[in-house]
Amino acid sequence: MALPLIVVGGVAGCGKTTLAAALATALGVPFRDGDDLHPPANKAKMATGQPLDDDDRAPWLAACAAQLATWGTGGGVISASALKRAYRNGLYAAHANVHYVLIRITPELATARAQARPDHFWPAHLTASQFAILEEPGADEPAWHVEAEWPTARQVAAILAQLRQTPA
Repeated sequence: MALPLIVVGGVAGCGKTTLAAALATALGVPFRDGDDLHPPANKAKMATGQPLDDDDRAPWLAACAAQLATWGTGGGVISASALKRAYRNGLYAAHANVHYVLIRITPELATARAQARPDHFWPAHLTASQFAILEEPGADEPAWHVEAEWPTARQVAAILAQLRQTPA
């Protein structure tokens, strides 16, 4: 039986990395922080306060999709914002067993959390640019959502419950 491939997404500061790592542990599958797959030019651009555009994101999304494909039926969890449907479609195409989890958060809380990460390459003021492009997953997508205000354990439990209800 194939283990799930899960993309934990949402805007900066929502808790993607924390949730993705905890979920991977709960499932006994590998975890990868999608931020580590950004080309150096992307990180440099964001560090100077400029949001990425679709051309900037293309190699990063391809690297995220390649990671999912590499894991294949063995399962894995990656954190990657994947805010637009077109981005998620590329990730879904990597393998038939890809699911997306959107962490919902308010702009105010996301900005506050981003400001609390002084050593991160992401400047907090760019958070608004992510909300501007955010497209909630459609009902036809293999996607679920959790709330950022929930404790991590509750988020993991909600995702595991959804996985149990998903046909193999």
